[in-house]
Amino acid sequence: MKPEQTVGCIGLGHLGHTIARRLIDQGVPVAVWNRTPKKASDLGVPVAASPRDLVGRVDVVLINLFDSDAVESVLSGPEGLLSGPCTGKIIIDTTTNHFGRVSDFYAGARDHGATYLECPVLGSVVPASQGKLTVLVSGDEGTYEVVKPLLSRIGSTLYYLGEPALATKMKLINNLVLGSFMATCAEAVALGEAAGIDRGEVIDILLSGAGNSMVLAAKKDKLKNREFSPHFSSALIYKDLHYLQDLCRTLKKPLFVGSTVKEVFALARSKGIDEQDFSVLYEVFREF
Repeated sequence: MKPEQTVGCIGLGHLGHTIARRLIDQGVPVAVWNRTPKKASDLGVPVAASPRDLVGRVDVVLINLFDSDAVESVLSGPEGLLSGPCTGKIIIDTTTNHFGRVSDFYAGARDHGATYLECPVLGSVVPASQGKLTVLVSGDEGTYEVVKPLLSRIGSTLYYLGEPALATKMKLINNLVLGSFMATCAEAVALGEAAGIDRGEVIDILLSGAGNSMVLAAKKDKLKNREFSPHFSSALIYKDLHYLQDLCRTLKKPLFVGSTVKEVFALARSKGIDEQDFSVLYEVFREF
């Protein structure tokens, strides 16, 4: 990717904001659009009036949104990206999408002279701030090669999976492991505490034994301090596991563990705490 190319970031939630900040810190010329403009106030970069306005200012658009409905709205809604000057533009979508929706995103971009790439990422706020995300890519290989230097600014590991929807499917499968492991660790900590063992000691012992993992290492302080400001929300993993159930239905495969874990995260949803970090599941288990 040429240094003079500009990047437009759409979606300034926890991860999207961190990705935008990382690119800015790396010297990439960035403009942004967000439904709530004040979330861009600390970035010190141009803020577009709409996705349509943004695409006219940049060479590459990087999207990070909650779900596929939000992506469709940004692409095809009133003042959407595809209503602007899209010819020759590249759309990088880091959203965890529904695997059945991405074909429409590819087609919509193509019909307007743009190129769409699926680029869901593994990791959340901390690795994003360090440029250490894992990036899964599907779509046109030539376009991938063009933006590979940009993706390398936010990700230390890149996987090109080729065929459309494979990157999205792999991300959903990864999040089966992520959600299941978080649920298991949260339950284990709650059980250890109920058995009379200090919560911090339970976590340290798990990290020295079967619980030793990137997941628990990343969430140990949140669990020890019972502080669940969101890096990756419970609402997001619930949505991803819902998408995964749809994938399993399409594949005619059962989803034994994932279905149970999804319903555990539904408890966080029912308690109104699903906008907190998904490690908040500890609080759900602690109540039983």
